[in-house]
Amino acid sequence: MVCEAKEKEKRERLEISTPPDYTDGPMSLSPRSNSPSDGPHKTIGWFTASCVLVSNMIGGGIFTTTGIMARDLGDPLLILSLWLVGALFAIGGAMVYGELGSLLPHAGGDYVYLKQAYGPVAAFLSGWASFTIGFGAAVAASSISFSSYALQVVPVDDETGWIARGLSLSLLWLVTFMHCRGVGTGGRLQLLLTTTKVAAIGGLILGGLWTIGEWGHLTERPARAEPSLGASAVALVIITYCYMGWNVAGYIASDIADPRRALPRIMIGGTAFVAAVYLLLNMVYLSALSMAELAREPIVPVAEKTAAALWGTGGGRFVSGILCLSIAGAVSAMTWAGPRVYWAMARDGIVSPWLAALRPATGAPARAIVTQSLWASLLIMSGTFEQLLVYSGLVLSLFLALTLSSVFRLRSRIPAGPDTYRVPWYPLLPAVLVSGASFLVFYSLLQRPSESLFGAATIAAGIPFYWWWNTTRSRPKP
Repeated sequence: MVCEAKEKEKRERLEISTPPDYTDGPMSLSPRSNSPSDGPHKTIGWFTASCVLVSNMIGGGIFTTTGIMARDLGDPLLILSLWLVGALFAIGGAMVYGELGSLLPHAGGDYVYLKQAYGPVAAFLSGWASFTIGFGAAVAASSISFSSYALQVVPVDDETGWIARGLSLSLLWLVTFMHCRGVGTGGRLQLLLTTTKVAAIGGLILGGLWTIGEWGHLTERPARAEPSLGASAVALVIITYCYMGWNVAGYIASDIADPRRALPRIMIGGTAFVAAVYLLLNMVYLSALSMAELAREPIVPVAEKTAAALWGTGGGRFVSGILCLSIAGAVSAMTWAGPRVYWAMARDGIVSPWLAALRPATGAPARAIVTQSLWASLLIMSGTFEQLLVYSGLVLSLFLALTLSSVFRLRSRIPAGPDTYRVPWYPLLPAVLVSGASFLVFYSLLQRPSESLFGAATIAAGIPFYWWWNTTRSRPKP
C-alpha cells in the first residue's frame, strides 16, 4: 500500500509539472488533440520565422531614439557604448530564451514559460503586459514613428496632429486585415516587408559609411557636464526596448516547423544580426551629425536627418520613404505575434474563450488580432512617442527579468531531450541578465516616476480582472 501511494503521488507530481502538449498549434482547442480541429494549419520555415523576428526587433526605435540620447547624454562614444551593452544583453537574453523555447515549444512565449515556472497569476500578468504594453504600446509607438517619417516624405502642415494619427491608424488596420486572412497571407506580407527593410537599411549603412569623409563627430566631447548614472540607465532602458523582440519566435512557435530545434537558432542568429545592424547604423548617425544637430527638433526622424546631411533633401526624403516600409514591417510582425499570446491564454481558460475562436478557413485568431489593434488605436490617439517608449521599456524590463529567471525553475522541472538547447555559462549568464534587467527597472523608477507609476498602474489593473474572470468561471451555472 505504501508503494502504491508513493507511485500515485509521483504520477500526480508528473502531471502537474509536465506542460500540455500544444504541438498541434493554434488550430486545436484541446491540448493533446492529434489533429487540427478547424481545418488545415500551415506552418512556416526558419527563414520566414527569422523575418518575423528581424522585423519585430527592427521597428521604429532604431530610426528615432538616438536623437533622444543625444539630447539627454551628449556624448557619442557613451551612446555607442550603451548600444553595444544592449547588444550583448540581447544576445545573452536570446540564448536563455532559446533554452526556454526548446523546453516549451508552444504558442504563447513568455506566457507559457511563466505559467510553468511561477503559476497562472504570473502568467496572466505577463500576458496582460503583452497586451497592454509589450505589443499594444509597441505597435502604437511604431505606428506613430511611421507617420513621422511619412510626413517627412510629403511635407504637410499638421499642427493639430490629426493627419499623423490618421496615417498611423491606416497602417495599423491595413496589416490587421492582412493577418486576419491567415498565416499564408501574413507570411507573404512579412517576407516582402522584411526583405525591403533589410535592403533599405543595408543601403543606408553602406552608403553612409562610403560617403562619410571624416569621423570627427564620433569622437567629439560633450559640451556639458558628464551625464548622470540615472540618465544613462534611462537611455539603456530605451535601448533595451529597441532590442526587444528576440523572443517573438516563441509566440508563434506553433506556426513554425520543428520549433524545438528551430527556435534557438532563430532567436540567437536573428538577434546577432540585428545587433550588428544597430551598431553600424549608430556609427553612421553619430559620424554624419553632431550632437547638437541630432538633438535639434524634430528629434524623432534621426535617419531622415542623417540621410539629408549626407545626400541632400531629396536623399533624406527617399530614405524616409523606404524606412516607412521598414517600420510597417515591425507593425506587421507584432500584429502577427502578439495575438498568439491572448489566444493561448483564452485556450487555457485564463481569459474569455471568445478570444480563442479561430477563422475556420485560415485558423487565424482574428478576434485576438482585432482586440490588440483596438487597444493600440487608443494609445495612438492618446500618447506621444517618447512617453510610450519609456512606459513600454520599464514594464518590459520587469517581465524580462522575471521570464529570464524562469530558466532556473524550468531546467529542474522539465527533463531535457537529446535535441534540447542549453544556455551556455549557466547559471552565471542568466543571473547576470536578471540582475541587469532589475537594475534598469530600479533606475527607471527613480528617473521617470510618472511613466513608471503609469506602467505599474497598468499592470496592477490586470489583477482584479484576473480574479474577476476566475470567479466568474468557477461560479456554478444556474
